[in-house]
Amino acid sequence: MYEERTSRLRGAVCWTRAAVPPGTTGRVLPDGCMDLLLWNGELVVAGPDTRAHLATERAGLPAYGLRLPPGTGPRVFGPPAWELRDRRTPLADLWPAGRVRELTERVAGARDPLAALEQVAAERLAAPERTAAERRAAAQEEAVVAALREGAGVARTARGVGLSERQLHRRCRAAFGYGPKTLARVLRMQRALHLARSGTALAGAAQLAGYADQAHLSREVRALAGAPLTALVPAAGRRAGQSFGANRSTPLPSGSRTTA
Repeated sequence: MYEERTSRLRGAVCWTRAAVPPGTTGRVLPDGCMDLLLWNGELVVAGPDTRAHLATERAGLPAYGLRLPPGTGPRVFGPPAWELRDRRTPLADLWPAGRVRELTERVAGARDPLAALEQVAAERLAAPERTAAERRAAAQEEAVVAALREGAGVARTARGVGLSERQLHRRCRAAFGYGPKTLARVLRMQRALHLARSGTALAGAAQLAGYADQAHLSREVRALAGAPLTALVPAAGRRAGQSFGANRSTPLPSGSRTTA
């Protein structure tokens, strides 16, 4: 039902979800990313989520998505990430309508819609007006994500990239949609779920991801995903040595990795 592949764009992922019956509802978890989607025949931007996104399928069509790594979305779509937080926004609301109609026809009519989505983003990322300062900012944002993924605190992360904590907060809201503490929570939850779905026991996944214990992980998953941990990681995926499909699709696309 759901498939993905590595994108030719650095750090991005291309994914597709087969058609599902109209009225099917799905849950998608926050992951700090933003997506460019061909959804219900329309180009749509999935903003960064602070909580699970629930929606109901309307048209019953296949969905195609390009999941951009944290911080890349604003350089493709234009607005700061916080303006698109927890939203699914038609691309025509952000770019000139005529241009979006042209792009929609190109992507929908392509033999490989995913490659067409990649090309749309690649053209924006390669824009000649990108300044040296913007390129330095992009590198700095990558360093922030790497530090938070490794479990660094906000103060240490700020020092590592040469910013004050207040400057870091402003930069994170613009690049990722929310402050560094929220981004760290989202990244930590995704790491724990990946470990658990790969066969690590829940207690071990919690420890490796930096939680105090399994109960702490369970509370964070409920807060961010709106569902119990055991519902997101079926028992088969928790047995040592067995793998679990980490990206089984919910029916609807979003800016987050999908789960059952």
